[in-house]
Amino acid sequence: MMLPRCAVSVCHVLVLVLCLSAAEDFDWTKNNYGSFYYGTFPAGFSWGAGGSAYQTEGAWDQDGKGLSIWDVFSHRKGKIQQNETGDSSCEGYYKFKDDVSLMKELKLNHYRFSISWPRIIPTGIKSDHVNEKGIQYYDELIDTLMENKITPIVTLYHWDLPQVLQEKYGGWQNISMISHFNEFANLCFEKFGNRVKYWITFNNPWSVVVEGYETGEHAPGLRLKGAGAYRAAHHIIKAHAKVWHTYDTQWRGRQKGFIGISLSGDWGEPVDISNQKDIEAAERYVQFNLGWFATPIFHGDYPQVMKDFVGSKSVQQGLGTSRLPTFSPQEKSYIKGTCDFLGIGHFTTRYITHKNNPSGRSGSSYFADRDLAELVDPRWPDPGSEWLYSVPWGFRRLLNFVKTQYGNPMIYVTENGVSEKMLCTELCDEWRIQYFQDYINEMLKAIRDGVNVKGYTAWSLLDKFEWDEGYSERFGLYYVDFRSKNKPRYPKASVQFYKRIISSNGFPNQREVENWRRKSVETCSSSNQLLAAEEQRSTAANILRLIHDPLTSHMEMVTEIVVPTVCTLCILLSAIFLMFLLRRRN
Repeated sequence: MMLPRCAVSVCHVLVLVLCLSAAEDFDWTKNNYGSFYYGTFPAGFSWGAGGSAYQTEGAWDQDGKGLSIWDVFSHRKGKIQQNETGDSSCEGYYKFKDDVSLMKELKLNHYRFSISWPRIIPTGIKSDHVNEKGIQYYDELIDTLMENKITPIVTLYHWDLPQVLQEKYGGWQNISMISHFNEFANLCFEKFGNRVKYWITFNNPWSVVVEGYETGEHAPGLRLKGAGAYRAAHHIIKAHAKVWHTYDTQWRGRQKGFIGISLSGDWGEPVDISNQKDIEAAERYVQFNLGWFATPIFHGDYPQVMKDFVGSKSVQQGLGTSRLPTFSPQEKSYIKGTCDFLGIGHFTTRYITHKNNPSGRSGSSYFADRDLAELVDPRWPDPGSEWLYSVPWGFRRLLNFVKTQYGNPMIYVTENGVSEKMLCTELCDEWRIQYFQDYINEMLKAIRDGVNVKGYTAWSLLDKFEWDEGYSERFGLYYVDFRSKNKPRYPKASVQFYKRIISSNGFPNQREVENWRRKSVETCSSSNQLLAAEEQRSTAANILRLIHDPLTSHMEMVTEIVVPTVCTLCILLSAIFLMFLLRRRN
Protein backbone atom coordinates (compact mmCIF):
# COMPACT_ATOMS: atom_id res chain seq x y z
CA MET A 1 0.00 0.00 0.00
CA MET A 2 1.32 3.45 -0.90
CA LEU A 3 1.69 6.02 1.85
CA PRO A 4 -0.49 9.15 1.57
CA ARG A 5 1.48 12.28 0.63
CA CYS A 6 1.12 13.78 4.11
CA ALA A 7 2.32 10.54 5.69
CA VAL A 8 5.37 10.47 3.44
CA SER A 9 6.42 13.88 4.70
CA VAL A 10 6.04 12.66 8.25
CA CYS A 11 8.22 9.63 7.41
CA HIS A 12 11.13 11.96 6.60
CA VAL A 13 10.96 13.20 10.17
CA LEU A 14 10.64 9.74 11.70
CA VAL A 15 14.33 9.01 11.30
CA LEU A 16 15.07 11.60 13.97
CA VAL A 17 12.30 11.05 16.49
CA LEU A 18 11.22 8.96 19.43
CA CYS A 19 9.54 5.56 19.01
CA LEU A 20 7.28 3.63 21.33
CA SER A 21 8.38 1.28 24.07
CA ALA A 22 11.89 2.69 24.43
CA ALA A 23 14.43 0.83 26.52
CA GLU A 24 16.07 3.04 29.12
CA ASP A 25 19.54 2.43 27.70
CA PHE A 26 18.53 2.72 24.04
CA ASP A 27 18.27 6.32 22.84
CA TRP A 28 15.81 6.21 19.97
CA THR A 29 16.32 9.91 19.22
CA LYS A 30 19.96 9.31 18.20
CA ASN A 31 19.38 6.20 16.11
CA ASN A 32 20.78 7.13 12.70
CA TYR A 33 19.13 4.76 10.22
CA GLY A 34 21.89 5.17 7.66
CA SER A 35 24.94 4.64 9.87
CA PHE A 36 26.99 1.47 9.62
CA TYR A 37 28.84 0.13 12.64
CA TYR A 38 32.14 -1.65 12.02
CA GLY A 39 32.95 -4.16 14.72
CA THR A 40 32.77 -7.83 15.67
CA PHE A 41 30.36 -10.03 17.57
CA PRO A 42 31.09 -11.48 21.02
CA ALA A 43 33.34 -14.55 21.15
CA GLY A 44 31.29 -17.73 20.80
CA PHE A 45 28.53 -16.10 18.77
CA SER A 46 26.84 -18.85 16.73
CA TRP A 47 26.30 -18.49 12.98
CA GLY A 48 23.90 -20.76 11.17
CA ALA A 49 21.34 -21.34 8.44
CA GLY A 50 18.04 -23.16 8.43
CA GLY A 51 15.23 -24.98 6.69
CA SER A 52 12.21 -27.10 7.61
CA ALA A 53 11.04 -30.65 6.95
CA TYR A 54 8.13 -30.07 4.59
CA GLN A 55 9.93 -27.33 2.70
CA THR A 56 13.09 -29.33 1.95
CA GLU A 57 12.82 -33.08 2.57
CA GLY A 58 10.51 -34.30 -0.19
CA ALA A 59 9.95 -38.09 0.07
CA TRP A 60 6.42 -37.22 1.19
CA ASP A 61 5.12 -40.79 1.05
CA GLN A 62 8.34 -42.80 1.44
CA ASP A 63 9.65 -45.18 4.12
CA GLY A 64 6.49 -45.26 6.19
CA LYS A 65 5.87 -41.51 6.52
CA GLY A 66 2.25 -40.55 7.20
CA LEU A 67 0.32 -37.73 5.58
CA SER A 68 0.66 -34.21 6.96
CA ILE A 69 -1.88 -31.42 6.59
CA TRP A 70 0.50 -29.80 4.08
CA ASP A 71 0.63 -32.97 1.97
CA VAL A 72 -3.16 -32.86 1.71
CA PHE A 73 -3.51 -29.08 1.39
CA SER A 74 -0.92 -28.73 -1.38
CA HIS A 75 -2.64 -31.44 -3.44
CA ARG A 76 -5.89 -29.45 -3.52
CA LYS A 77 -6.15 -27.54 -6.79
CA GLY A 78 -5.90 -23.79 -6.47
CA LYS A 79 -4.34 -23.68 -3.02
CA ILE A 80 -0.69 -23.28 -4.08
CA GLN A 81 0.86 -21.12 -6.80
CA GLN A 82 0.77 -23.16 -10.03
CA ASN A 83 -0.57 -26.12 -8.00
CA GLU A 84 2.95 -26.99 -6.89
CA THR A 85 3.60 -29.31 -3.94
CA GLY A 86 6.41 -30.25 -1.57
CA ASP A 87 6.29 -33.87 -2.75
CA SER A 88 9.93 -33.89 -3.83
CA SER A 89 11.07 -30.31 -3.08
CA CYS A 90 14.88 -30.31 -2.54
CA GLU A 91 15.05 -34.10 -2.04
CA GLY A 92 16.73 -33.31 1.28
CA TYR A 93 15.67 -36.70 2.61
CA TYR A 94 18.13 -38.29 0.20
CA LYS A 95 20.70 -35.50 -0.14
CA PHE A 96 21.27 -34.51 3.49
CA LYS A 97 24.94 -35.54 3.43
CA ASP A 98 25.55 -33.31 0.42
CA ASP A 99 23.79 -30.47 2.22
CA VAL A 100 25.89 -30.92 5.36
CA SER A 101 28.95 -30.60 3.10
CA LEU A 102 27.59 -27.24 1.94
CA MET A 103 27.17 -26.20 5.57
CA LYS A 104 30.74 -27.20 6.35
CA GLU A 105 32.02 -25.24 3.37
CA LEU A 106 30.04 -22.25 4.62
CA LYS A 107 31.68 -22.67 8.06
CA LEU A 108 28.32 -22.79 9.86
CA ASN A 109 28.31 -23.23 13.64
CA HIS A 110 24.73 -24.51 13.69
CA TYR A 111 21.98 -25.78 11.43
CA ARG A 112 18.33 -25.31 12.26
CA PHE A 113 15.91 -27.95 10.91
CA SER A 114 12.60 -29.48 11.93
CA ILE A 115 11.51 -33.03 12.62
CA SER A 116 8.46 -34.11 10.65
CA TRP A 117 5.92 -35.41 13.17
CA PRO A 118 4.21 -37.75 10.63
CA ARG A 119 7.59 -39.10 9.51
CA ILE A 120 8.24 -40.62 12.92
CA ILE A 121 4.63 -41.01 14.15
CA PRO A 122 2.57 -41.48 10.95
CA THR A 123 -0.86 -40.86 12.49
CA GLY A 124 0.40 -38.45 15.13
CA ILE A 125 -0.72 -40.86 17.84
CA LYS A 126 2.22 -42.66 19.40
CA SER A 127 0.24 -45.70 20.51
CA ASP A 128 -0.74 -46.38 16.88
CA HIS A 129 2.75 -46.78 15.43
CA VAL A 130 6.28 -45.39 15.61
CA ASN A 131 8.14 -45.35 12.29
CA GLU A 132 11.69 -46.58 12.90
CA LYS A 133 12.84 -45.56 9.41
CA GLY A 134 11.91 -41.98 10.19
CA ILE A 135 13.86 -42.09 13.43
CA GLN A 136 16.81 -43.60 11.56
CA TYR A 137 16.79 -40.70 9.07
CA TYR A 138 17.00 -38.04 11.79
CA ASP A 139 19.59 -40.10 13.66
CA GLU A 140 21.81 -40.07 10.58
CA LEU A 141 21.24 -36.36 9.92
CA ILE A 142 22.11 -35.43 13.51
CA ASP A 143 25.16 -37.71 13.54
CA THR A 144 26.42 -36.23 10.26
CA LEU A 145 26.04 -32.71 11.64
CA MET A 146 27.90 -33.64 14.83
CA GLU A 147 30.71 -35.31 12.87
CA ASN A 148 31.19 -32.01 11.04
CA LYS A 149 31.08 -29.96 14.26
CA ILE A 150 27.76 -28.33 13.36
CA THR A 151 25.34 -27.92 16.27
CA PRO A 152 21.79 -29.13 15.52
CA ILE A 153 18.99 -26.75 16.56
CA VAL A 154 15.80 -28.77 16.24
CA THR A 155 12.25 -27.50 15.77
CA LEU A 156 9.56 -29.92 16.86
CA TYR A 157 6.68 -28.29 14.99
CA HIS A 158 7.20 -26.42 11.73
CA TRP A 159 3.58 -26.60 10.55
CA ASP A 160 3.32 -30.22 9.28
CA LEU A 161 0.64 -31.63 11.61
CA PRO A 162 -0.27 -35.29 10.96
CA GLN A 163 -3.42 -35.30 8.81
CA VAL A 164 -5.09 -37.94 11.01
CA LEU A 165 -5.06 -35.52 13.95
CA GLN A 166 -6.69 -32.87 11.79
CA GLU A 167 -9.41 -35.20 10.60
CA LYS A 168 -10.02 -36.89 13.94
CA TYR A 169 -9.83 -33.90 16.31
CA GLY A 170 -9.86 -30.72 14.22
CA GLY A 171 -6.14 -30.09 14.73
CA TRP A 172 -5.15 -27.22 17.02
CA GLN A 173 -8.80 -26.36 17.62
CA ASN A 174 -8.88 -29.31 19.99
CA ILE A 175 -7.31 -29.45 23.44
CA SER A 176 -6.31 -33.10 22.89
CA MET A 177 -3.44 -31.84 20.67
CA ILE A 178 -1.56 -30.90 23.85
CA SER A 179 -1.09 -34.50 25.01
CA HIS A 180 -0.38 -35.84 21.50
CA PHE A 181 2.25 -33.17 20.88
CA ASN A 182 3.80 -33.87 24.27
CA GLU A 183 4.10 -37.58 23.43
CA PHE A 184 5.78 -36.72 20.12
CA ALA A 185 8.19 -34.31 21.82
CA ASN A 186 8.98 -36.82 24.56
CA LEU A 187 9.84 -39.43 21.91
CA CYS A 188 12.20 -36.93 20.24
CA PHE A 189 13.90 -36.16 23.57
CA GLU A 190 14.31 -39.90 24.17
CA LYS A 191 15.73 -40.69 20.72
CA PHE A 192 17.79 -37.58 19.94
CA GLY A 193 18.28 -35.64 23.17
CA ASN A 194 21.66 -37.18 23.94
CA ARG A 195 23.01 -35.16 20.99
CA VAL A 196 20.50 -32.30 20.51
CA LYS A 197 20.92 -29.56 23.13
CA TYR A 198 18.74 -26.84 21.57
CA TRP A 199 15.04 -27.50 21.08
CA ILE A 200 12.35 -25.21 19.65
CA THR A 201 8.77 -26.26 20.35
CA PHE A 202 6.93 -24.22 17.68
CA ASN A 203 8.02 -22.18 14.71
CA ASN A 204 6.03 -18.98 14.14
CA PRO A 205 2.74 -20.04 15.74
CA TRP A 206 1.25 -16.74 14.50
CA SER A 207 1.25 -18.11 10.94
CA VAL A 208 -0.04 -21.49 12.10
CA VAL A 209 -3.12 -19.99 13.73
CA VAL A 210 -3.87 -16.91 11.60
CA GLU A 211 -3.16 -18.34 8.15
CA GLY A 212 -4.29 -21.85 9.05
CA TYR A 213 -7.47 -21.12 11.01
CA GLU A 214 -8.41 -17.49 10.22
CA THR A 215 -7.67 -16.74 6.56
CA GLY A 216 -7.30 -20.31 5.27
CA GLU A 217 -4.25 -19.41 3.16
CA HIS A 218 -2.21 -22.17 4.80
CA ALA A 219 -2.98 -25.73 5.84
CA PRO A 220 -5.43 -26.88 7.08
CA GLY A 221 -7.16 -24.07 5.16
CA LEU A 222 -9.94 -23.23 7.65
CA ARG A 223 -11.67 -19.83 7.85
CA LEU A 224 -12.90 -19.70 11.42
CA LYS A 225 -12.90 -15.91 11.54
CA GLY A 226 -12.79 -14.14 14.86
CA ALA A 227 -12.38 -17.19 17.09
CA GLY A 228 -10.46 -20.04 15.42
CA ALA A 229 -7.06 -18.37 15.55
CA TYR A 230 -7.42 -17.45 19.24
CA ARG A 231 -8.52 -20.96 20.17
CA ALA A 232 -5.66 -22.59 18.24
CA ALA A 233 -3.12 -20.19 19.80
CA HIS A 234 -4.46 -20.96 23.27
CA HIS A 235 -3.82 -24.67 22.79
CA ILE A 236 -0.40 -24.10 21.23
CA ILE A 237 0.74 -21.97 24.18
CA LYS A 238 -0.42 -24.68 26.59
CA ALA A 239 1.27 -27.35 24.48
CA HIS A 240 4.53 -25.40 24.51
CA ALA A 241 4.40 -25.11 28.31
CA LYS A 242 3.59 -28.82 28.69
CA VAL A 243 6.58 -29.84 26.57
CA TRP A 244 8.88 -27.42 28.41
CA HIS A 245 7.87 -28.95 31.75
CA THR A 246 8.28 -32.48 30.37
CA TYR A 247 11.83 -31.68 29.31
CA ASP A 248 12.57 -29.81 32.53
CA THR A 249 11.43 -32.61 34.83
CA GLN A 250 12.40 -35.73 32.85
CA TRP A 251 15.34 -34.89 30.59
CA ARG A 252 17.17 -31.70 31.53
CA GLY A 253 19.13 -33.28 34.37
CA ARG A 254 20.63 -35.90 32.04
CA GLN A 255 20.76 -34.07 28.72
CA LYS A 256 21.66 -30.53 29.90
CA GLY A 257 19.81 -28.91 27.01
CA PHE A 258 17.71 -25.80 26.41
CA ILE A 259 14.15 -25.47 25.18
CA GLY A 260 12.51 -22.40 23.71
CA ILE A 261 10.04 -21.21 21.08
CA SER A 262 10.54 -19.32 17.80
CA LEU A 263 8.18 -16.36 17.33
CA SER A 264 7.78 -14.17 14.28
CA GLY A 265 8.07 -10.47 14.92
CA ASP A 266 7.75 -7.71 12.35
CA TRP A 267 8.35 -4.25 13.76
CA GLY A 268 5.57 -1.65 13.85
CA GLU A 269 6.55 2.03 13.69
CA PRO A 270 3.93 4.78 14.30
CA VAL A 271 3.20 6.90 11.22
CA ASP A 272 2.70 10.07 13.28
CA ILE A 273 4.74 10.16 16.48
CA SER A 274 2.87 13.24 17.66
CA ASN A 275 -0.37 11.26 17.56
CA GLN A 276 -0.89 9.14 20.68
CA LYS A 277 -3.38 6.93 18.84
CA ASP A 278 -0.76 6.02 16.22
CA ILE A 279 1.80 5.28 18.94
CA GLU A 280 -0.69 2.99 20.68
CA ALA A 281 -1.66 1.36 17.37
CA ALA A 282 1.99 0.57 16.62
CA GLU A 283 2.35 -1.09 20.00
CA ARG A 284 -0.86 -3.06 19.39
CA TYR A 285 0.60 -4.27 16.11
CA VAL A 286 3.58 -5.81 17.91
CA GLN A 287 1.54 -7.09 20.86
CA PHE A 288 -1.06 -8.80 18.62
CA ASN A 289 1.83 -10.52 16.83
CA LEU A 290 4.91 -11.28 18.95
CA GLY A 291 3.29 -10.40 22.30
CA TRP A 292 0.35 -12.75 21.73
CA PHE A 293 2.68 -15.69 22.46
CA ALA A 294 5.66 -14.11 24.23
CA THR A 295 3.71 -12.33 26.96
CA PRO A 296 2.00 -15.48 28.34
CA ILE A 297 5.31 -17.38 28.19
CA PHE A 298 7.28 -14.67 30.00
CA HIS A 299 4.56 -13.06 32.15
CA GLY A 300 1.81 -15.68 32.43
CA ASP A 301 -1.06 -14.04 30.52
CA TYR A 302 -2.04 -12.39 27.25
CA PRO A 303 -1.05 -8.74 26.65
CA GLN A 304 -3.54 -6.44 28.39
CA VAL A 305 -4.20 -4.61 25.13
CA MET A 306 -5.31 -7.87 23.48
CA LYS A 307 -7.65 -8.66 26.36
CA ASP A 308 -9.09 -5.14 26.21
CA PHE A 309 -9.60 -4.89 22.46
CA VAL A 310 -10.83 -8.44 21.75
CA GLY A 311 -13.03 -8.26 24.85
CA SER A 312 -14.65 -4.93 23.91
CA LYS A 313 -15.18 -6.03 20.30
CA SER A 314 -16.81 -9.24 21.54
CA VAL A 315 -19.21 -7.24 23.76
CA GLN A 316 -20.09 -4.93 20.85
CA GLN A 317 -20.87 -8.03 18.79
CA GLY A 318 -23.33 -9.20 21.42
CA LEU A 319 -21.25 -12.11 22.70
CA GLY A 320 -21.44 -13.12 26.34
CA THR A 321 -17.69 -13.70 26.69
CA SER A 322 -14.54 -12.58 24.92
CA ARG A 323 -13.46 -14.47 21.83
CA LEU A 324 -9.98 -14.44 23.39
CA PRO A 325 -9.83 -17.44 25.78
CA THR A 326 -8.66 -17.02 29.36
CA PHE A 327 -6.04 -18.83 31.41
CA SER A 328 -6.88 -20.03 34.90
CA PRO A 329 -4.59 -18.90 37.76
CA GLN A 330 -3.01 -22.35 37.77
CA GLU A 331 -2.41 -22.23 34.01
CA LYS A 332 -0.83 -18.77 34.24
CA SER A 333 1.61 -20.03 36.83
CA TYR A 334 2.32 -23.18 34.79
CA ILE A 335 2.99 -21.26 31.55
CA LYS A 336 5.02 -18.37 32.98
CA GLY A 337 8.78 -18.80 32.61
CA THR A 338 8.68 -21.75 30.18
CA CYS A 339 11.44 -20.40 27.93
CA ASP A 340 15.18 -21.04 28.20
CA PHE A 341 15.77 -18.92 25.09
CA LEU A 342 13.56 -16.97 22.71
CA GLY A 343 13.83 -17.58 18.99
CA ILE A 344 13.08 -14.51 16.89
CA GLY A 345 12.11 -14.75 13.24
CA HIS A 346 12.23 -11.27 11.71
CA PHE A 347 12.01 -10.09 8.13
CA THR A 348 10.44 -6.65 7.75
CA THR A 349 8.72 -3.57 9.23
CA ARG A 350 5.47 -1.63 8.74
CA TYR A 351 4.35 1.89 9.49
CA ILE A 352 1.21 1.74 11.62
CA THR A 353 -1.67 4.17 12.02
CA HIS A 354 -4.86 3.99 14.09
CA LYS A 355 -8.00 2.97 12.22
CA ASN A 356 -11.44 2.19 13.64
CA ASN A 357 -12.48 -1.18 12.27
CA PRO A 358 -16.10 -2.41 12.19
CA SER A 359 -17.19 -4.33 15.26
CA GLY A 360 -20.36 -6.03 13.99
CA ARG A 361 -20.51 -9.79 13.58
CA SER A 362 -19.70 -9.47 9.88
CA GLY A 363 -16.49 -7.63 10.83
CA SER A 364 -15.43 -10.25 13.36
CA SER A 365 -11.80 -11.11 12.68
CA TYR A 366 -8.36 -11.07 14.22
CA PHE A 367 -7.35 -8.25 11.87
CA ALA A 368 -10.39 -6.10 12.70
CA ASP A 369 -9.76 -6.58 16.43
CA ARG A 370 -6.50 -4.60 16.20
CA ASP A 371 -8.01 -1.27 15.00
CA LEU A 372 -5.03 -0.32 12.85
CA ALA A 373 -3.82 0.01 9.29
CA GLU A 374 -0.44 -1.08 7.93
CA LEU A 375 1.49 1.17 5.53
CA VAL A 376 4.81 0.90 3.72
CA ASP A 377 7.25 3.49 2.44
CA PRO A 378 7.44 3.16 -1.37
CA ARG A 379 11.19 3.80 -1.15
CA TRP A 380 11.77 0.57 0.79
CA PRO A 381 13.41 -2.12 -1.41
CA ASP A 382 11.16 -5.12 -2.15
CA PRO A 383 13.02 -7.60 -4.35
CA GLY A 384 10.80 -10.62 -3.74
CA SER A 385 7.83 -11.37 -1.52
CA GLU A 386 5.08 -8.78 -1.73
CA TRP A 387 5.11 -8.55 2.09
CA LEU A 388 8.90 -8.39 2.54
CA TYR A 389 10.43 -4.91 2.37
CA SER A 390 14.02 -4.31 3.45
CA VAL A 391 13.85 -2.06 6.54
CA PRO A 392 16.97 -2.91 8.58
CA TRP A 393 16.49 -0.34 11.35
CA GLY A 394 13.27 -2.07 12.44
CA PHE A 395 15.31 -5.13 13.46
CA ARG A 396 17.30 -3.25 16.09
CA ARG A 397 14.12 -1.69 17.46
CA LEU A 398 12.38 -5.05 17.73
CA LEU A 399 15.33 -6.61 19.56
CA ASN A 400 15.39 -3.72 22.03
CA PHE A 401 11.63 -4.08 22.50
CA VAL A 402 12.13 -7.74 23.44
CA LYS A 403 14.87 -6.77 25.88
CA THR A 404 12.61 -4.21 27.58
CA GLN A 405 9.37 -6.20 27.59
CA TYR A 406 10.65 -9.62 28.62
CA GLY A 407 13.63 -9.03 30.89
CA ASN A 408 16.42 -9.33 28.31
CA PRO A 409 16.10 -13.07 27.61
CA MET A 410 18.69 -15.11 25.75
CA ILE A 411 17.81 -14.66 22.05
CA TYR A 412 18.61 -16.74 18.99
CA VAL A 413 17.62 -15.15 15.70
CA THR A 414 16.01 -18.20 14.13
CA GLU A 415 14.94 -16.73 10.76
CA ASN A 416 16.16 -13.70 8.84
CA GLY A 417 16.53 -13.39 5.10
CA VAL A 418 15.04 -12.14 1.86
CA SER A 419 13.51 -13.77 -1.21
CA GLU A 420 13.47 -12.89 -4.86
CA LYS A 421 10.92 -13.48 -7.59
CA MET A 422 12.68 -13.84 -10.90
CA LEU A 423 11.66 -15.40 -14.17
CA CYS A 424 15.28 -16.00 -15.15
CA THR A 425 18.09 -17.66 -13.24
CA GLU A 426 20.33 -15.24 -11.38
CA LEU A 427 22.98 -16.28 -8.88
CA CYS A 428 24.50 -12.81 -8.40
CA ASP A 429 22.08 -11.84 -5.63
CA GLU A 430 23.50 -8.45 -4.66
CA TRP A 431 20.20 -7.43 -3.06
CA ARG A 432 20.51 -10.36 -0.65
CA ILE A 433 24.08 -9.39 0.17
CA GLN A 434 22.83 -5.89 0.97
CA TYR A 435 19.97 -7.26 3.08
CA PHE A 436 22.23 -9.54 5.13
CA GLN A 437 24.86 -6.84 5.56
CA ASP A 438 22.34 -4.28 6.82
CA TYR A 439 20.23 -6.56 9.02
CA ILE A 440 23.20 -8.32 10.62
CA ASN A 441 24.73 -4.91 11.32
CA GLU A 442 21.55 -3.75 13.07
CA MET A 443 21.72 -6.92 15.17
CA LEU A 444 25.31 -6.03 16.07
CA LYS A 445 24.13 -2.57 17.15
CA ALA A 446 21.43 -4.21 19.30
CA ILE A 447 24.09 -6.34 21.03
CA ARG A 448 26.01 -3.13 21.66
CA ASP A 449 22.76 -1.77 23.21
CA GLY A 450 22.87 -4.69 25.65
CA VAL A 451 20.44 -7.09 23.95
CA ASN A 452 21.36 -10.70 24.76
CA VAL A 453 21.60 -12.18 21.23
CA LYS A 454 23.59 -15.42 21.12
CA GLY A 455 23.18 -16.62 17.54
CA TYR A 456 21.93 -15.82 14.05
CA THR A 457 20.26 -18.11 11.51
CA ALA A 458 20.23 -17.03 7.87
CA TRP A 459 16.97 -18.03 6.21
CA SER A 460 17.49 -20.17 4.34
CA LEU A 461 20.27 -22.58 3.36
CA LEU A 462 18.48 -23.71 0.18
CA ASP A 463 15.77 -22.50 -2.14
CA LYS A 464 12.75 -24.55 -1.12
CA PHE A 465 8.97 -24.91 -1.17
CA GLU A 466 7.54 -21.57 0.02
CA TRP A 467 4.13 -22.68 1.29
CA ASP A 468 1.25 -21.09 -0.67
CA GLU A 469 3.79 -19.42 -3.00
CA GLY A 470 5.14 -22.79 -4.15
CA TYR A 471 8.52 -22.42 -5.85
CA SER A 472 7.86 -18.90 -7.14
CA GLU A 473 9.96 -17.36 -4.35
CA ARG A 474 13.54 -18.19 -3.44
CA PHE A 475 15.06 -17.49 -0.03
CA GLY A 476 18.11 -19.73 -0.40
CA LEU A 477 21.80 -19.01 -0.16
CA TYR A 478 22.02 -21.92 -2.60
CA TYR A 479 20.00 -22.03 -5.79
CA VAL A 480 18.17 -25.35 -6.32
CA ASP A 481 17.30 -26.41 -9.87
CA PHE A 482 13.85 -27.88 -9.22
CA ARG A 483 13.41 -28.82 -12.90
CA SER A 484 16.23 -31.35 -12.64
CA LYS A 485 15.43 -34.73 -11.13
CA ASN A 486 18.62 -34.64 -9.04
CA LYS A 487 17.84 -31.12 -7.67
CA PRO A 488 21.46 -29.83 -7.95
CA ARG A 489 22.53 -26.91 -5.73
CA TYR A 490 24.46 -23.86 -6.98
CA PRO A 491 26.01 -21.22 -4.69
CA LYS A 492 24.72 -17.68 -5.00
CA ALA A 493 27.02 -14.70 -4.42
CA SER A 494 25.55 -14.33 -0.90
CA VAL A 495 27.19 -17.64 0.07
CA GLN A 496 30.66 -16.12 -0.19
CA PHE A 497 29.59 -12.91 1.53
CA TYR A 498 27.94 -14.68 4.48
CA LYS A 499 30.92 -17.02 4.75
CA ARG A 500 33.23 -14.02 5.18
CA ILE A 501 31.00 -12.51 7.86
CA ILE A 502 31.19 -15.82 9.73
CA SER A 503 34.96 -16.11 9.33
CA SER A 504 35.48 -12.54 10.59
CA ASN A 505 32.72 -12.80 13.23
CA GLY A 506 31.35 -9.49 12.01
CA PHE A 507 32.54 -6.48 10.03
CA PRO A 508 36.24 -5.64 10.60
CA ASN A 509 36.50 -2.45 8.52
CA GLN A 510 34.96 -0.70 5.54
CA ARG A 511 37.65 -1.62 3.00
CA GLU A 512 37.44 -5.32 3.83
CA VAL A 513 33.63 -5.45 3.69
CA GLU A 514 33.61 -3.69 0.30
CA ASN A 515 36.22 -6.18 -0.90
CA TRP A 516 33.97 -9.07 0.21
CA ARG A 517 31.10 -7.72 -1.86
CA ARG A 518 33.23 -7.31 -4.98
CA LYS A 519 34.75 -10.80 -4.76
CA SER A 520 31.39 -12.42 -3.99
CA VAL A 521 29.81 -10.99 -7.13
CA GLU A 522 32.86 -11.93 -9.21
CA THR A 523 32.70 -15.59 -8.13
CA CYS A 524 29.00 -15.96 -8.93
CA SER A 525 29.49 -15.22 -12.64
CA SER A 526 31.24 -18.57 -13.20
CA SER A 527 28.45 -20.33 -11.30
CA ASN A 528 25.94 -18.58 -13.56
CA GLN A 529 27.72 -19.94 -16.64
CA LEU A 530 27.76 -23.44 -15.14
CA LEU A 531 24.04 -23.28 -14.37
CA ALA A 532 23.20 -21.93 -17.83
CA ALA A 533 25.15 -24.78 -19.46
CA GLU A 534 23.35 -27.29 -17.26
CA GLU A 535 20.00 -25.83 -18.24
CA GLN A 536 20.89 -26.14 -21.93
CA ARG A 537 21.88 -29.77 -21.43
CA SER A 538 18.67 -30.42 -19.54
CA THR A 539 16.56 -28.87 -22.31
CA ALA A 540 18.40 -30.88 -24.98
CA ALA A 541 17.98 -34.08 -22.98
CA ASN A 542 14.24 -33.48 -22.68
CA ILE A 543 13.93 -32.98 -26.45
CA LEU A 544 15.90 -36.17 -27.17
CA ARG A 545 13.80 -38.07 -24.65
CA LEU A 546 10.62 -36.95 -26.40
CA ILE A 547 12.02 -37.92 -29.82
CA HIS A 548 13.48 -41.31 -28.91
CA ASP A 549 11.07 -42.64 -26.33
CA PRO A 550 8.12 -44.16 -28.25
CA LEU A 551 6.18 -44.58 -25.02
CA THR A 552 6.33 -40.87 -24.26
CA SER A 553 2.98 -39.22 -24.59
CA HIS A 554 2.51 -37.46 -27.92
CA MET A 555 0.73 -34.75 -25.98
CA GLU A 556 4.00 -33.92 -24.20
CA MET A 557 5.67 -33.43 -27.56
CA VAL A 558 2.80 -31.28 -28.77
CA THR A 559 2.58 -29.06 -25.69
CA GLU A 560 6.31 -28.68 -25.06
CA ILE A 561 7.63 -28.31 -28.62
CA VAL A 562 5.03 -28.20 -31.40
CA VAL A 563 2.54 -25.74 -29.88
CA PRO A 564 5.15 -23.08 -28.93
CA THR A 565 6.78 -23.45 -32.36
CA VAL A 566 3.47 -23.12 -34.25
CA CYS A 567 2.46 -20.14 -32.12
CA THR A 568 5.76 -18.42 -32.85
CA LEU A 569 5.38 -19.04 -36.61
CA CYS A 570 1.81 -17.73 -36.55
CA ILE A 571 2.92 -14.55 -34.83
CA LEU A 572 5.72 -14.03 -37.37
CA LEU A 573 3.42 -14.68 -40.35
CA SER A 574 0.81 -12.32 -38.92
CA ALA A 575 3.43 -9.61 -38.50
CA ILE A 576 4.65 -10.09 -42.10
CA PHE A 577 1.07 -10.01 -43.41
CA LEU A 578 0.34 -6.82 -41.45
CA MET A 579 3.47 -5.15 -42.82
CA PHE A 580 2.42 -6.18 -46.36
CA LEU A 581 -1.02 -4.59 -45.90
CA LEU A 582 0.45 -1.38 -44.49
CA ARG A 583 2.84 -1.08 -47.43
CA ARG A 584 0.02 -1.55 -49.93
CA ARG A 585 -2.06 1.11 -48.18
CA ASN A 586 0.88 3.55 -48.34
